[in-house]
Amino acid sequence: MQAALLAFGRALWSQLHWRMLLLTLLPFLASALLWGVALWFGLQPLIDWLQAWFVEHQGFGAVGRMLGWIGLGALKTLIVPLLAMWALLPLMILTALIFVATLAIPAVVRHVSYRSYPALQERHGGSFFGSLWTFCSTFVVFAVLWLVTLPLALLPPLTFVVQPLLWGWLTYRVMAYDALAQHASADERRTLLRRHRWPLLLIGAVAGAMGAAPTLLWLGGALSVILFPLLAAGAIWLYVLVFVFTGLWFQHYCLAALAELRAGAVADSAVHPAAAADAVLPHDAHTVRFKDIN
Repeated sequence: MQAALLAFGRALWSQLHWRMLLLTLLPFLASALLWGVALWFGLQPLIDWLQAWFVEHQGFGAVGRMLGWIGLGALKTLIVPLLAMWALLPLMILTALIFVATLAIPAVVRHVSYRSYPALQERHGGSFFGSLWTFCSTFVVFAVLWLVTLPLALLPPLTFVVQPLLWGWLTYRVMAYDALAQHASADERRTLLRRHRWPLLLIGAVAGAMGAAPTLLWLGGALSVILFPLLAAGAIWLYVLVFVFTGLWFQHYCLAALAELRAGAVADSAVHPAAAADAVLPHDAHTVRFKDIN
């Protein structure tokens, strides 16, 4: 827990750096441009299709009764555009995450390693295709669970439990791999993911809770429908900001854990002297100086 909190503080300080703040603009602009075109041509056809489906299957009556049970009967007339937005939400998040992973995370890795771990040896235990496979396989499972639990979004208490847990698991699986891909060997990565599974999952869950914050923009009823383009742009930027900060948090935590792992190899050099030559600890593992986190 202490290491996770320490990494959080260092990630927060790094996020305030002007380069990291500017880093959020490129993925945001790419995502906003993509979705601006997609919504211009596809939003109304999607709403029309959902409207026809509800009329054909008498869905408005069933939805009205269900919303009436939980005191949200006024949302009956807005259910179609709200469902369209909720259906598009994971796709928006997916594109933001893809642009962050391709455009921002490499810069995050360079920023953290250069400023805090300049002497940590790079062993390149991960690869682009390994990262792609981890992301795709994890997102498929996440998407299925998202769709299955989507009705729970109508119950606000469960919304803030289920969604952060799903995002936490997705974030943990994807970000931990990317954070270690450049510096750790394959064996080191497997060892660290096994030893630090629960702290990494905790970081992912907290990041998932932060990732749920932009979801609040969709809870404005009629206002969220009227201001959908502006809210979509705002939500995309918030997701990008959260993803960049999460990348910084995982990067700080994982590189500190890797440095500690290699420091243990140095301590064990009497038994394995060759390990001491490769293990590099950039600074004292128990002392964090101000210049290390700037």
